[in-house]
Amino acid sequence: MRAKVSVIIPVYKVAAFIGRCAASLLGQTLDSVEYIFVDDCSPDDSIDVLRRVMDDYPQRANAVRILRHDVNRGLPAARNTGLAVAEGDYVFHCDSDDWVETDMLEQMYDAAVASDADVVWSDFFMTFSESERYMPTPAYPTPREALHGLLSGRMKYNVWNKLVRRSLYTDNEIAFPSGHGMGEDMTMIRLMACATRVASVHKAFYHYVKTNANAFTQQPTERQLDDIKFNSDLTFAFIRDRFGNEIGEWLDFFLLDVKLPFLITDDTAMYEKWRTWFTHANKSIFANTGHSRRIRFVEYCASRNVFWVVRLHYYLYSRALRTMYK
Repeated sequence: MRAKVSVIIPVYKVAAFIGRCAASLLGQTLDSVEYIFVDDCSPDDSIDVLRRVMDDYPQRANAVRILRHDVNRGLPAARNTGLAVAEGDYVFHCDSDDWVETDMLEQMYDAAVASDADVVWSDFFMTFSESERYMPTPAYPTPREALHGLLSGRMKYNVWNKLVRRSLYTDNEIAFPSGHGMGEDMTMIRLMACATRVASVHKAFYHYVKTNANAFTQQPTERQLDDIKFNSDLTFAFIRDRFGNEIGEWLDFFLLDVKLPFLITDDTAMYEKWRTWFTHANKSIFANTGHSRRIRFVEYCASRNVFWVVRLHYYLYSRALRTMYK
């Protein structure tokens, strides 16, 4: 019998986390699940830890595959390796330093079947070392409205809280951007653009682990910036080619959302990136209700080169984060 869900888990330097992740996946209440762990040439004992956890779930022994890259190829390539062999009706991606609630796959799969949905998403937890925050995700009745949500920033395009029909990948020849890891989650936007029915579950299952609250404001490297630009251009072209001018303003919203993190800093080099990237999208700043009034005001100030306001906002924002997640 074909698996209901294929779960793809890239593995690289996660020995301290993969035990909890694997146990939460192998202990799922849904039957007929295929687990594909992709060892991206991990230099630590992550796979040994995984095998020890597998011993505790003998009923899943025939449902687990461990694939190995000969060299480290990065997160998107690992996801693609899993996709190439996946046989389930639906695909779920899980990062190996995170963990999930044991009824996640059953509830999301049941929602998919009930609605014959191509994509199902859920709420999630942002998990810190000493605290956890419930992150609600908007519900949208149609794929077009969900796509608008992703483009505007109202709904995050995280790969790991979404169950996707496998044929959406294969029929539309969609793969993750191998070699361009930063922003690879934008692949979810391309998949949503091809969906015909969607559903959501208003419950948090996925624990996205952020052990360092300062990661919110860490600056990307030049290589990461190149990856972001590559993935943004790839996504922009795909959506534009599929929908043409009918979705033009929403693409502006997408580009504004992509470069917004350049303003959540006091690094003037990032301000210059914001000022020079996707300048044509600035005309839509106030139309993008996916961003709060506060953020739109900051973006407007940046468009007018009033960067002392941007710096002040960052100071207050980062201070609030440290208080919230300490």
